[in-house]
Amino acid sequence: MKTSAHWPESAERLFTAEQINQAWNELSDRVRTFLEQRRQPRGLVALAVMNGGLFPAAELTRRLDVPMELDYVHATRYRDRTQGGQIDWQHWPARDFRDRHVLLIDDIFDEGHTLAAITERLMQQTSHVTSIVLARKQHQRGLPREWVDFHALEVPDRFVFGCGMDYLGHWRQLDSIWALAEEES
Repeated sequence: MKTSAHWPESAERLFTAEQINQAWNELSDRVRTFLEQRRQPRGLVALAVMNGGLFPAAELTRRLDVPMELDYVHATRYRDRTQGGQIDWQHWPARDFRDRHVLLIDDIFDEGHTLAAITERLMQQTSHVTSIVLARKQHQRGLPREWVDFHALEVPDRFVFGCGMDYLGHWRQLDSIWALAEEES
């Protein structure tokens, strides 16, 4: 599997599938407790941030035993690159978010600019947005690390992929998280 031309030779596994599964279970317990305290009259909308948020949204929502609608937003700064640029709005949901509690789900909180832009746009329609990511990158660039409401794992300041995160457009489907060598990140 990991012998293709698209596989980075220096990749190191940071988290196994078992560790990821445990992280999802713990995260869903924390989110469930939070939601029990904040029921909204019109319910929940889980909003995956595409493409990376597809995997995390599926993993998280199947563990939450609460009624919710699912939708997605496609806003990207990377477009299969390893460096972020300007936000490109590719899809915005055609729904009324008024009086809804939106669970904004993404793969990673790196600098936070994409999540912040989506949240700002959502806040024009609702005052109930909770940001949830699988991984929070450890560095001091961008927004403060505490900005995201919920995260499951801390990853080093390296280029990471798997569990929704890609390496040059590939390997999002991996059930573990990998990182490039520090000199390649």
